[in-house]
Amino acid sequence: MSWVVILLLAALTFVAAAALLGLPRSVWALFGTAMLLGLAGYALQGSPDQSGAPRAAVDAQTSGSGEAMVRARREFYPAGALPSRFVVTADAFARRGQFDQSARFLSNALTENPNDSEAWVALGNSLVEHAEGRLTPAALYAYSRGEETGGGNPAPTYFLGLAWLRAEEPQRTRQLWAELLDDAPADADWRPLLAERLARLDMLLSAAPASPPVDRAE
Repeated sequence: MSWVVILLLAALTFVAAAALLGLPRSVWALFGTAMLLGLAGYALQGSPDQSGAPRAAVDAQTSGSGEAMVRARREFYPAGALPSRFVVTADAFARRGQFDQSARFLSNALTENPNDSEAWVALGNSLVEHAEGRLTPAALYAYSRGEETGGGNPAPTYFLGLAWLRAEEPQRTRQLWAELLDDAPADADWRPLLAERLARLDMLLSAAPASPPVDRAE
């Protein structure tokens, strides 16, 4: 039974990266291969904490996740509006899977400029990645500050929803994204992008098996 759960989680991870993060088709094969190598290593070793784990495969998967996250974040900002030099440097760490270094650099940068909304979003993303998908209080605070300083940019709310999805709270994700879409200006450049990803989330939710009914007699 444990292998069924592991395979389902792997499939959901791939779908989330490909569909919700916009992972380009050109790296699907690399991302999928990294996941398969990781599963193969787990099967051979029998336990994930034993020595000899396929570190190269894990690094490839992590760096692929960082690249996808940076690309997805930039979709919510005008192409001509480049992020600050601090965010550019932090993104370089994130692309290499060094999320702890990215978060540390952003924390220092935000001390200097606490009104950099994109830096807050990038910090939230790096903190979630460093925590292996967990929405920590520090990440939640970063997204909150991103909303306060963002001037209505949807990125903080979108990535907060994505973090809730990874925390296995998809209904929270759907509520956040649906409210964001309802409030979006009709001519917002990011509106079609969000509408498409909300539709994909609805497809995933509709395909998910329903929870078994609780036997009240027990």
